[in-house]
Amino acid sequence: MHLKHSLFATASAVLLIATNAQAQDAQTAPETEADRQSAIDRVLGTVTVTATKKKDVENVQDVPVAVTAFNSDTLDALNVTTLESLSYSSPNVSLDDVGTSRGTANFAIRGLGVNSSIPSIDPAVGVFIDGVYIGVNTGVVVDLFDVDSIEILRGPQGLLFGRNTTGGAVVLNSGNPTDEFTFKVGAKVDGPVDEDRGGASATVQGYVSGPLIEGLLNGKIGASYTSDAGYFENQFNGDNHGELQIATYRGALEFTPTERLSVLGKLEYTDSRGDGPSGQNRSYFDRETFDFSINEPGLAEAETIFGSIRTDYDVDFGNGRITNIFGYRDLDSGTVGDIDATPFTLFHSGSEFTQELFSNELRYAGTFGKADVTTGLYYFEQEIAYTETRNLPTTRPATLPASIPWGFYGGGRQDHTVWGAFANVDYSFTDKLVATFGLRYSNEEKDADVIYIRPRNECSVVSGTCSPDGTNALISLITGGAAQEPNGFSDGNEWSNWTPKLGLQYFWTDNLQTYAHYTKGFRSGGYNFRITDIPIFYQFVAETGEFGFDEEEVDAFEVGFKTSSEDGRVQVNGALFHTAIQNMQREVNTAGASGVVQNIINTADASITGVEVDGRVAIGESWLATFNVGMIDASYDDVFFDLDADGVVGSSDLALDLPRVPQATWGVGLIKDVDLGDGGALVGQVNYQFRDRIAYTDSNFGWIQSANMLDANLTWETPVDGLAASIYGKNLLDEVQAGNDTQLPFPGPLSTGNNYPYMGLPAGGTFSPLKKGRLVGLELTYEY
Repeated sequence: MHLKHSLFATASAVLLIATNAQAQDAQTAPETEADRQSAIDRVLGTVTVTATKKKDVENVQDVPVAVTAFNSDTLDALNVTTLESLSYSSPNVSLDDVGTSRGTANFAIRGLGVNSSIPSIDPAVGVFIDGVYIGVNTGVVVDLFDVDSIEILRGPQGLLFGRNTTGGAVVLNSGNPTDEFTFKVGAKVDGPVDEDRGGASATVQGYVSGPLIEGLLNGKIGASYTSDAGYFENQFNGDNHGELQIATYRGALEFTPTERLSVLGKLEYTDSRGDGPSGQNRSYFDRETFDFSINEPGLAEAETIFGSIRTDYDVDFGNGRITNIFGYRDLDSGTVGDIDATPFTLFHSGSEFTQELFSNELRYAGTFGKADVTTGLYYFEQEIAYTETRNLPTTRPATLPASIPWGFYGGGRQDHTVWGAFANVDYSFTDKLVATFGLRYSNEEKDADVIYIRPRNECSVVSGTCSPDGTNALISLITGGAAQEPNGFSDGNEWSNWTPKLGLQYFWTDNLQTYAHYTKGFRSGGYNFRITDIPIFYQFVAETGEFGFDEEEVDAFEVGFKTSSEDGRVQVNGALFHTAIQNMQREVNTAGASGVVQNIINTADASITGVEVDGRVAIGESWLATFNVGMIDASYDDVFFDLDADGVVGSSDLALDLPRVPQATWGVGLIKDVDLGDGGALVGQVNYQFRDRIAYTDSNFGWIQSANMLDANLTWETPVDGLAASIYGKNLLDEVQAGNDTQLPFPGPLSTGNNYPYMGLPAGGTFSPLKKGRLVGLELTYEY
């Protein structure tokens, strides 16, 4: 689909919407200047947060937490469409898609994140949708649709949110049913404007909300559909690549039988199907281009059912509220990817992944004199299963008969159970001084069955089937008649921890507060579903006595301030933090006959120290400036694994950069609001964000170049009340970014450029899945 055709179709749809809107509400006069609230005022309006889990939401400027919060107005102003869009809106935050399999999160905050697409690795940044922990990285980077708010909490959040939030937490709240009839429809199209790129992407979405039984039952339904023709051009055949079709359907009911009791149920179904990763091999192409050539377009498909039931009951006890949140998620996904990222069949891989999740949190929040108390019980249970296949024809033994198929298969299943109890007390010694005392106990258990990824006939861990035909003969030929190697293992482990938090908060004035706190966090231990080098794995087992890897522990210290002017038109927040990490979990990549060997190991102890400042400043009545700055200094304290693969553990390992830690992130933005009187209003927005270069792999061989992201948006709020049209541009400087930078062991041409200045280029180059470059688009919305 060509961009100009898509723009024409979208514009036609908007004209139809506008015509219907005027016919429906012809008597409505345009808003006067006095009636209209400017975009500046909407963005500067009070932003509330739910992350403190108190009875009532709190002003973001009052909470002693480093948090960047976006309400619906701010999200509209920034034209945020996915969680990944927020990577360039906050200091020390990277909300990236890993790129290996579409929608798999590679989130990092304050230098703590994951460098892997292995689904058995728990995240360092927890994602919570409507109060429900998502549990895995798979299927997290989704399109945002009908979102009420997003809160990005920086630093460990283990007290209130539990394990796997050592870097921070992303809290997303979708829109609730309303007690007045309202609806919103929208359509947008965007795509590349540069030569040698692919096609456009079009999205239509809408919802209807209102009372079903006045004063008793409210309902809401919505749907969103995106068709992406593929942003990139595959030089192998000239076809578009990156195609995607994704449909989302939502429904919600809110039942309020009494003033004290409310029950809110939400259900969402998402179905998506698209191409695999657009992998660039940097042995063939320069990393500053979008050029790539692959002979396997790949596949990424997923089907997800997600639901939650929230019950709130107000009680006289402490003038408090009892809240229960039940969550369910069922995910079924599959991928195919051209991992060698060349026009040859050297390393193609496929996968199946399923997740079934149940969770429940029961909590109470109330006030007793000077003490605000939040306490609760938590239960989480999930079962995940993963199968991976590898097509590696260059490794096929010459002695293997053609009658025996050649392929690498394996994966694993895991039952994962967590239960916990937590309590937090904010005690006001005076009306200015507040102390925080919090403690959480959690118990976690994992039971896993792992099948090594090695040559065998096709099998599926997900479906529970595996054909044994020919396998023994195949293994015998591979090992030269030696004893058959192990097929896998079954194992279980349990971890229990106390997570404390101690803090002080002081309000110097109504508009200035400072705070300081200490907290601890844990990232779960577990098992590797992608074991491909069995001798190396058993070497680790012999050294550690364990089949799995241990949990990661962090101690975090933070001091910060939040201030605003009396009228709220100037807001500035800042924080200084220090994080000590013990038993850092890393995926260490090496070369082997099975392709890339990925071992999950506790490699080191490290320290991360940083500072961040962000704010908003209104200039006059029609201008708003935003800014953010983040600086990080990170280093290893002790290394107990050979990270640079030189055969020894020593000073060269200690000197390496920690992966996923940008030394600097900073950005500035500007919003201009022009009231056109009877002609409506124009709202312009431009945002620039810089992120420093980062090491991607522990050896520092893989790295992601720095990014200079420039986005712009111009919205016309038309004289028809509720009808708006926008033109926007993203990544206007056409910066090249990749989801990861993994080295490959296969023979290939050496680069004559300067893509890998550290250690020279690996023989097979890299697998570096590209993100979209420059694009422009048009969006039209009507809200009643």
